[in-house]
Amino acid sequence: MLRYATRRLLSAIPTLLILSAVAFFLMRLAPGGPFDSERQVPPEIAANLNRVYHLNDPLPLQYWHYLVGLLHGNFGPSFEYKDFTVTELIRDGFPVSLQLGGAAILLALIVGGTIGTLAALKRNAALDHLLMAGAMTGIAVPNFVMAPLLTLVFGLWLRWLPVGGWGDSGAEAVLPIVALALPQIAYIARLMRAGMVEVLRSDYLRTARAKGLPERTVLLRHALRAALPPIVSYLGPATAGIVTGSVVVEQIFQIPGIGRYFVQGALNRDYTLVMGVVMFYGTLIILFNLAVDLVYGLLDPKLRYE
Repeated sequence: MLRYATRRLLSAIPTLLILSAVAFFLMRLAPGGPFDSERQVPPEIAANLNRVYHLNDPLPLQYWHYLVGLLHGNFGPSFEYKDFTVTELIRDGFPVSLQLGGAAILLALIVGGTIGTLAALKRNAALDHLLMAGAMTGIAVPNFVMAPLLTLVFGLWLRWLPVGGWGDSGAEAVLPIVALALPQIAYIARLMRAGMVEVLRSDYLRTARAKGLPERTVLLRHALRAALPPIVSYLGPATAGIVTGSVVVEQIFQIPGIGRYFVQGALNRDYTLVMGVVMFYGTLIILFNLAVDLVYGLLDPKLRYE
């Protein structure tokens, strides 16, 4: 398994290089620049800024400078946040996004798994149709619609929860966590139902019941483990996407995470900040997918990595 993980990590290097090249040149194709603003900058100051940050160099040479810094673990300075490097901004924003995303994915796994299991046990019954209709609604309604609705109902009308900020009380985190988790609950519920329906019809579960095992043991020890691989496969990229911060949710609730920095960087043509978040996100995707493949070996003992 160690050799397999090493090969996967080595094969990720070309993927990250391609990702960096695509993101770099697409950012440069966007109109405007990092030092364009409503207030006109004197030409000599603009020329000095472009020279210092190598923005006057040909694009291939700019990309080479970026790769050299990347190999040294340096994402470069932020053009918008003058006193911070991109590494410092990611370091400050990632713990917030990690708390927010980790809580959301845990909530989605618990609630979605429970809903999917109940729907499978009551297959084709009224409860099954009701739960799956709710899951389809959760998939169809994006979080940039759900987040304002939650804010309106629970924050402004009922005044139960705060609608913005990020503090120590924990109450500020409830609405953004729920807004992030709702679409994932819907996806996990449908995946769990499909997996459980297939497993519940298998012969080895009939054998387990025939041996006199309690139904709870049959479901938790045998059926649930066999139904988890599709969910584990989905959780890899889903967890990476949530943990790196939802752009919309962090903007709506004014949460100082990576997603909010990414939006501000894109709006202000902060090339290095956008590139840093993209590379960080790409690395997380690769690591989470590798972790998913390794977990498969624990869920299915027949799987071996040659």
